Amino acid sequence: MTEVRHHQVVIVGGGAAGISVAARLRRKGVTDVALIEPSDSHYYQPLWTLVGAGLARAGETVRAQRTLVPKGVRWIRDRAVAVDPADRTVSLAGGDVLGYDQLVVAPGLQLDFDAVPGLAESVGRDAVSSNYRYDLAPRTWEFIQRVRGGTAIFTMPPGPIKCGGAPQKIAYLAADWWRRQGLLDRIRVILVLPTPTIFSQPDWAKSLEKVAAGYGIELRYESELVEVAGADRRAVIRDNRTGATETVDYDLLHAVPPQKAPDWLAGSPLADPASPFGYLEADRHTLRSPRWPEVFTLGDVANLPTSKTGAAIRKQAPVVVANLLAARDGRPLPARYDGYTSCPLVTAHNRMLLAEFDYALEPKPSFPLIDTMKPRYDMWLLKRHGLPAMYWHGMLRGLA
Repeated sequence: MTEVRHHQVVIVGGGAAGISVAARLRRKGVTDVALIEPSDSHYYQPLWTLVGAGLARAGETVRAQRTLVPKGVRWIRDRAVAVDPADRTVSLAGGDVLGYDQLVVAPGLQLDFDAVPGLAESVGRDAVSSNYRYDLAPRTWEFIQRVRGGTAIFTMPPGPIKCGGAPQKIAYLAADWWRRQGLLDRIRVILVLPTPTIFSQPDWAKSLEKVAAGYGIELRYESELVEVAGADRRAVIRDNRTGATETVDYDLLHAVPPQKAPDWLAGSPLADPASPFGYLEADRHTLRSPRWPEVFTLGDVANLPTSKTGAAIRKQAPVVVANLLAARDGRPLPARYDGYTSCPLVTAHNRMLLAEFDYALEPKPSFPLIDTMKPRYDMWLLKRHGLPAMYWHGMLRGLA
């Protein structure tokens, strides 16, 4: 029989969510915490857009995982492959099984390049890139610099994805660079969006429409990329309102792949039956599983009606910790997550809008005396320097 090693709290995933929760649990005095994470590297992914625009170096976004695992947390360098909430166990790729009193599930999501025919074969070559991968973001910048005219296509897939603003941010940054090089008038820029509006929050949507118009960007609403012919540099775009397709020759294609929960979780009892992408079921306020009271979830894998961002995780982590600790003592859950999320929308090489809102799409400004619905230089500085520092030195240490 396989020996089951038991821990008070098991955390699946050593990304922003898992590390933040682990750090906060340690600060609250929880001594038996195990963190399952196979990767030796940890990435600050929000900066990859700037890497793709030549405004940051890829090396700035990565650190050794061993330097970030909180002291006193048992780091298990393995990959979770199954969960049995009835038996309170997590199975690992290496064959081990971990038992838990409480489980926090935060493995992030998976990119599905194969969901678009031809995309997986083309990405990283044939003028096709995606800032959603560490190795590809530098390629985006290489391809942007090569374009001297023609057509550039930027796409966003349907369904919930991490950092929903990233697909359009790189379009603005590329257009800004081409304008500064005197090239923009020669380039047709197309932004393909699956949604009926440019952004979910209407106030910031109006600002972004002006930004797109200022660059002359063609907006294709309720549309998606459905095929890539990399060798021919052709993309097929479908209008989901009419079902009509259009084949467009491109000189640059920045494609964001469809995204979904890891397969082993999508088929587990923790998955939300209402999510076609396999994201996990959780009470939208307490972040506790409604069917498995020992289980909490947060981050990109949670099926919550809010944007999947690091800023959302920063607000979710203290809620999970407070409620997990209350649950272990048999107390009512005291903390509530209101759906806060934040999307730093970079609109030029030195300008940014900061969209902050909750489940009801009501603005939740961190800087109420500053109009963050207009592109600002001080917000750019926050994105480029302030937020990374907060992430590495505050959030991952359970301090912010």
